[in-house]
Amino acid sequence: MSGPADGLPPLAEIVRKHGLAARKSLGQHFLFDLNLTRRIARAAGDLSTGTTIEIGPGPGGLTRGLLAEGAARVIAVERDARALPALAEIAARYPGRLEAIEADALETDVASLGNAPRRVVANLPYNVGTPMLLGWLARPDAFECLVVMLQKEVVERLVAAPDDDAYGRLAVAAQWRWTARRLFDIAPGAFSPPPAVVSAVVELRPRTEPLAPADAATLERVTAAAFGKRRKMLRQSLKSLGHDATALCADAGIDPTRRAETLSIPEFCALARAVSARRAGA
Repeated sequence: MSGPADGLPPLAEIVRKHGLAARKSLGQHFLFDLNLTRRIARAAGDLSTGTTIEIGPGPGGLTRGLLAEGAARVIAVERDARALPALAEIAARYPGRLEAIEADALETDVASLGNAPRRVVANLPYNVGTPMLLGWLARPDAFECLVVMLQKEVVERLVAAPDDDAYGRLAVAAQWRWTARRLFDIAPGAFSPPPAVVSAVVELRPRTEPLAPADAATLERVTAAAFGKRRKMLRQSLKSLGHDATALCADAGIDPTRRAETLSIPEFCALARAVSARRAGA
């Protein structure tokens, strides 16, 4: 779809007009199908209040989708200055509803942009998407939801359950304080240029309470140790924590002969609490 519904030129024309050939160094892969970008926008739910934050809008395909689906206010964070004139054209079509910021999202406090409720809806650059997402996952209080596109492999790791091959540190980090739901996949041919991998859209929404109590930094240490040697039993893999691994497992009520991929998130939290208790008693 070329976009006559919003009165703006087709995206391919915008790219030619502004010299917006995708740059590999920026992880750019543009979506031209406005039906698809509107589908992504709808996945975030009601956009009529607060602030919708987009990362790396490029020529504005998803930006147009968000605004067409009723986003009251969109703040688009774009590192590539070449895209700003194209975004300015969209802003003129939707007065007062779009603000484009030239900035590196990795260095931007996204949680402070605009008014609450805040949501991030974005086709994340492949080369920095995961570290960017990890920063937001640490702030469940700051966002209403995250609806983001990433490599399919990363999304599988986000939503994985115990005993899945993809289950690991990323699943624990996400699902401890968020619900994670894989929505749909997007084939490489939908992008210009096509990436080498299939992409997927994932929805993350903060839980009212974490799945179980734990100190975040300690939980991260425990999962790093456990999955760092995921083929080893816990009595081996947890030795790097500096405590007797078998005793830690006993404190948490977990069989020390189990392996990391079999543990539920509440069980990892129990191990983290055991580490905190032993540290406090040292």
